[in-house]
Amino acid sequence: MDLLNTLVDKGLRRELPTREEALAVLATSDDELLDVVAAAGKVRRQWFGRRVKLNYLVNLKSGLCPEDCSYCSQRLGSKAEILKYTWLKPEEASAAAAAGVAGGAKRVCLVASGRGPTDRDVERVGRTIEAIKEENEGIEVCACLGLLSDGQAEKLRDAGADAYNHNLNTSEATYGQITKTHTYADRVDTVQKAHAAGMSACSGLIAGMGESDEDLVDVVYSLRELDSDSVPVNFLIPFEGTPLAKEWNLTPQRCLRILAMVRFVCPDVEVRLAGGREVHLRSMQPLALHIVNSIFLGDYLTSEGQAGQVDLDMIADAGFEVEGAGTTTLPAHRADAAAVAAAATAGGCGSNGGASLCGSGAGASDEAAAGCGSACGGCSGHAHAAVAPAPVQAEPGEVRSDLVAVRRRGAGTDIAPNA
Repeated sequence: MDLLNTLVDKGLRRELPTREEALAVLATSDDELLDVVAAAGKVRRQWFGRRVKLNYLVNLKSGLCPEDCSYCSQRLGSKAEILKYTWLKPEEASAAAAAGVAGGAKRVCLVASGRGPTDRDVERVGRTIEAIKEENEGIEVCACLGLLSDGQAEKLRDAGADAYNHNLNTSEATYGQITKTHTYADRVDTVQKAHAAGMSACSGLIAGMGESDEDLVDVVYSLRELDSDSVPVNFLIPFEGTPLAKEWNLTPQRCLRILAMVRFVCPDVEVRLAGGREVHLRSMQPLALHIVNSIFLGDYLTSEGQAGQVDLDMIADAGFEVEGAGTTTLPAHRADAAAVAAAATAGGCGSNGGASLCGSGAGASDEAAAGCGSACGGCSGHAHAAVAPAPVQAEPGEVRSDLVAVRRRGAGTDIAPNA
């Protein structure tokens, strides 16, 4: 296809596609799907080889969020039966992080529900970052705490945070339809604060909330304009007890097209396959590895993820390799620019030059992966796919919500986060 050849050429040159080209990727047919994946794979390999970065979520504070994000199981008024608890102690969070590091994760994402942290919360998270780095030499830490006030990004950077995650989630035009308690501009402001403080900026989206193709393209173009080092792509998990519980709009093919579009628009950044991959991509997850270069390992915020060993086997079986702790994630031109910016802002403290970001989005949902008001990946949830006892034949293109069962992490138990 002339379209795909053009997009590959532009991706290898880091040239921005036109909006018409990005929309055309989303409009490709199933017959063209493997060609689309292969084309995006050429761009991915140019900048990231066959490496896959592993990230691990630690949910510092769960539930009881005052924000009303429609996709989130921790939202104000949520009826979802999820684990709810206040702040973990630094040593508890460090112990939880150690499990992810043992599984091969090189980045730990610290997420807390809520609109945004108080200065006392920032100090608490700072002590947690110090505890994690004392026990895990060389580990990268990304914070995802919601909307930041003036000066808080600098305090997190000084405490050792390498990155900050806050997702845009959807286009500016439709943002007011999913959240009323804060604005799209509030989210943009927080990403800019993190970037200005010298931290690596992580910001992504949630697909499957009923948005149009134009909305998806708009938010991805906005993320490129913000110059995020990491773009987590979350797929909505319609969590029972939330306003979007009935929104089953995605197919594996649709998810792959969305990922490919993101890769073409953001060719040289860390594209992370985040919340909802197990539910919506299912057996086609290995194909996504040809497009993305980063995934989460283990559980999410309020839902179960795929077993860690299954992920490691999937990566190996697909011919990829886990990115080592000593490897710089971002391409040299981005890593060098990030290092210079961090040094200019903080005397070298803060952002880890090649580090990617935490990704999810609290905007994202456990699906996304972060706290409601926060933005790391999300509140809703991932899940394992399960065949229904009495499968029903679907019409071509029909979404099969009966194939999926959302499994809430730790529901009805007193297990620790990501135990």
